[in-house]
Amino acid sequence: MASFKERWNIKSNWQVFVILVVFAVTGSTSAYLSKPVLELFGIVKGDVSNWIYYPLYIILIFPIYQVLLVSFGFIFGQFTFFWAFEKKMLKSMGLGFLIPNKKSPE
Repeated sequence: MASFKERWNIKSNWQVFVILVVFAVTGSTSAYLSKPVLELFGIVKGDVSNWIYYPLYIILIFPIYQVLLVSFGFIFGQFTFFWAFEKKMLKSMGLGFLIPNKKSPE
């Protein structure tokens, strides 16, 4: 726990626990929600090749995960942590352009 607290600049063990719960709930929920979304587009596991289904499934999980991570972070009272985490992750993936930059007034 100490390494998480130091790395993420967190003060309490409770906050580490809540953050780990949010990561777990977000991952499970995004995987669960991706299947019905694919079905909405008519892509059903038995109807298409696994070579088409699984890459689309994995690609779809990514944006759902991003939205849910910040949403669950807000619900669990950790919005600030997860918003900073989200921005850092998107920038490291080369997707920083998706996040608007706040410019200071001149």
